[in-house]
Amino acid sequence: MPTPFVGRETELALLHKRLDRVSADGAGTAVAIRGRRQVGKSRLVQEFCDRAGRPYVFFTATKGASPVEGIAGFVAELRESSLPTDPELVPRTAPTNWPDALRTLAGLLPDSPSVVVLDELPWLAEQDPVFDGALQTAWDRLLSDRPVLLLLLGSDVHMMERFTAYDRPFYGRADSLVLGPLNPAETGDALGLDAADAIDAHLVSGGLPGILRAWPHGTPALDFIRSECTDPASPLFGVPEAALMAEFPAPDQARRVLEAVGSGDRTHANIAATAGSQSGALPSGVLSPLLRRLTDEKRVLESDAPLSTKPGKPALYRVADSNLRLYLAATRSAQELSRRGRPETAYRVVERRWAAWRGRAVEPLIREALELAAASGDFPWPDTEVVGGWWNRRFAPEVDLVGADRAPVAGTVFFAGSVKWLATPFDRADLTALAQGASEIPGFTSDMADLAIVSLSGTTSAVAASDVGLVWGPRDVVSAWRP
Repeated sequence: MPTPFVGRETELALLHKRLDRVSADGAGTAVAIRGRRQVGKSRLVQEFCDRAGRPYVFFTATKGASPVEGIAGFVAELRESSLPTDPELVPRTAPTNWPDALRTLAGLLPDSPSVVVLDELPWLAEQDPVFDGALQTAWDRLLSDRPVLLLLLGSDVHMMERFTAYDRPFYGRADSLVLGPLNPAETGDALGLDAADAIDAHLVSGGLPGILRAWPHGTPALDFIRSECTDPASPLFGVPEAALMAEFPAPDQARRVLEAVGSGDRTHANIAATAGSQSGALPSGVLSPLLRRLTDEKRVLESDAPLSTKPGKPALYRVADSNLRLYLAATRSAQELSRRGRPETAYRVVERRWAAWRGRAVEPLIREALELAAASGDFPWPDTEVVGGWWNRRFAPEVDLVGADRAPVAGTVFFAGSVKWLATPFDRADLTALAQGASEIPGFTSDMADLAIVSLSGTTSAVAASDVGLVWGPRDVVSAWRP
């Protein structure tokens, strides 16, 4: 039985809008869709094609195939698709180059609107250096004046960005759509979980459909992890492992830096020490370019700077995807134990690290939720544009939440807040610590700014009776993603 399609209504609407444009204008439109592996690009586009009810061809490239094999596969897919009015019009002998193959495609397009999907586009460009130019020429001369929606998909985010860059043949010819993971509300809807469990499931899965498809309906995160520890081939382990191997096939310095961050090192100095060798820590001249590459190009790391009305240091690094973050912190070790036939020990490894890992992993999610709530207008500080955190060089104090009008240096600080994602409620001692920490944030003044609390387990009566600007629980966090 096919897995029900959940969420993605915004993305489906965007694709239908472009197909409507094709129908109205009678001219072609191209869209480049990028996103990491297992995020659901192919499933989204297949769902769109099914709902659109238009003739389409869906071709997926094979990594490592030769150009001749790729073209043969493309022509075979054309023959089996709903695109040609008569399959006999497709040549029995495949062309030997992409210009001729794309010319064959153009000759098969119907006069009514249709859809052409090229999946894993970077692999086609990798196989044949002339593919990019051939596609640009075919689009300009043969396809763009026909009623066709051309969808170009790719999992290599950097290569897909380069595909439409100003110095590449397809520049200015395609709209760009970045497909992110399912959000916490969609994750909860897909699995039938309440707000707190939905957030846990989102953190564990990273919102990736490739993991959620294996997740039994109504199962809390730790129960799911326990059951998956009996299966070393589970997507819980396999999806992040495949992503890691695809991006970093060799244990080089970049991989060591990523693993250092994944193990919990957040500062430049600590990352340098962990990712170094017997001869010492990684020199700054080596580490700094690696960190820039992992954040700006690979997008596997995120860099957070303290947010206040004054520039602050140090920057803190984290693994961008929470599923990969959990893999590096705990589930990779659990997978090794699972492979040795020790599932209970594997689960205990995750269980021991769970509270500390979840407490850190949920903070970026809550900051994003607060930004969404501020943008919706139903928020105590509607002028909030960005939510970050604040710390000094001693990390004493370290304030989880700071809402301001801009970043990296704020003009106005609207609120400071604390995240307590534990089984115990936010109490008076926590509130006192938050107030003391907030007083040290440059730009925070009690007459202009207020305090915010986000707690998994609510607050004590003493806190509830105090004058706090915002108190959120799990339901509020998830609701930020609902229309």
